[in-house]
Amino acid sequence: MYEFTPIGWLKHCIFHPVEGFEDLRWKKQGSVRISAVIVFLLFVAMVADRQLTGFQFNSNYVKIFNVVPLIVQSVVYYITWCIGNWSICTLLEGEGTFKKICIYSAYSLVPYIVCTLIRVLLSNFLVQEEAIWIAALYYLGMGWSIVLMIQAMRACHQYSFGKTLISMLLTVAAMLLILFLAILLLSLFQQVYVFIYQIYTEIAYRIRG
Repeated sequence: MYEFTPIGWLKHCIFHPVEGFEDLRWKKQGSVRISAVIVFLLFVAMVADRQLTGFQFNSNYVKIFNVVPLIVQSVVYYITWCIGNWSICTLLEGEGTFKKICIYSAYSLVPYIVCTLIRVLLSNFLVQEEAIWIAALYYLGMGWSIVLMIQAMRACHQYSFGKTLISMLLTVAAMLLILFLAILLLSLFQQVYVFIYQIYTEIAYRIRG
């Protein structure tokens, strides 16, 4: 088994996912810092996809930019995935720790990020008749990342292929539940804040009166 640099381990997992993630697990490798950079690049790729895609392929209104949905679709979804997968796989006797889940999941996102950035670049040079290349890059990046994610979770938790798929589907369900509860709590906190502010305003008005 070869020894790699942190970037070398990342390349090993991307191009040799079956043995790469297994080697990563048994050698106890993987970088939290690199994972954080990858998640940040995911956010950058989504911003670029929305704002910098060629006008022929971009259906977004780029003059109005709101960063919050993009943060949710990148960083928040990633964190929710990690929490959901850790919760589900703890119940299913998975061997992966929360740290490993975060690292392996981030590594799996690299093909999607790279293909997205290439797609954004090409969209500014290609014409509408060549849109098949834009679509091909999207499906290549998405498909490659999904394959990596399946293998990453299988190696991380030491599951069979079938159990890995089941755990990932349950993770998606857990994500939806977590996001629903988060929205519910935010709405509740907002209502409490408005209620307290109204009471404060009323008291201040009566004192001044």
